[in-house]
Amino acid sequence: MTVSVRAGASAEATITAPGPLDVGRTLARYRLWGEDPATRVSEGALRRALRVDGALRGYLVTWAGPSDAVRLTVTVAGRGTGRALDAAVDETRRLFGLEFDLGRFARAVQADRVLGPLARSLHGLRPTLTPRPLEMLVGSICAQQVNLAWAFTVRGRLVRRYGDPVTVAGETVYAFPEPERLADARVEELRALQFTRNKAEYVVELGRRVASGALDLDGLGKRANDEVIAALTAVRGLGRWTAEWFLARGLGRPDACPAGDLGVRKAVGHFYTRGRTPSEPAVRRRARRWGEHRNLATHYLLAGHRHAPGPAAGSP
Repeated sequence: MTVSVRAGASAEATITAPGPLDVGRTLARYRLWGEDPATRVSEGALRRALRVDGALRGYLVTWAGPSDAVRLTVTVAGRGTGRALDAAVDETRRLFGLEFDLGRFARAVQADRVLGPLARSLHGLRPTLTPRPLEMLVGSICAQQVNLAWAFTVRGRLVRRYGDPVTVAGETVYAFPEPERLADARVEELRALQFTRNKAEYVVELGRRVASGALDLDGLGKRANDEVIAALTAVRGLGRWTAEWFLARGLGRPDACPAGDLGVRKAVGHFYTRGRTPSEPAVRRRARRWGEHRNLATHYLLAGHRHAPGPAAGSP
């Protein structure tokens, strides 16, 4: 991956993707189940907002080139944007899954009767990682025991209610709410957005724990998988399902596999057990064969299942 930077009336960086990148498939989750007001994806562009040194800055990502040589251009408007550009480039790497080694994955699974063909047919698919830990966890709370279309709906309402808007290249995008804003929210306000009482309480409590420093989300990236799971499942409303998706989509751990997720179980069943949905332990046993590529294998199975005939599989 190479990055070149140009300064002027706006700061701009160009990232050359390390290997294949199918932008459409990689960013599909931001369109499949509804709009995400914190990550606006339109034809040829992605818009987000972030806070740097207390200031809200919006940034734009555009792309060009064939799937095997994609160039991403990250632009932050205004002068004095060096730190904001660095932060935007870091988020962009995560959003486009640029840290995953697809070539190594394809070689590792080429003999697998399912993953070998999927690695070829979904060439360039990369798991998109949620840029901020709090954003990932709140999204997971929204997705608990509901379909993903409804999860996106209530999450979008929360972002618009408690996030701050900024205009990026003519369109409005919302910065995901700061933990202090969620900590100060009243449960009845979230109930008015059609959160269940339990989920409203989970979001407020999570905001309070993060805002107070009782839960150091940024520090979780330095801890082992089991330690991350233990830290998150100690928080009310966050179970193993949420913790394992956090490992996969939040931290991008290559060996993460949310084996208890119903969508994952159905995808494994579709491809490996003639449509019979396997148990969580059965999925874990099979996932051991994928070794350090469990995260990529899981996402390729989910994407392959979505494109298969019949009901689409989902993931948070």
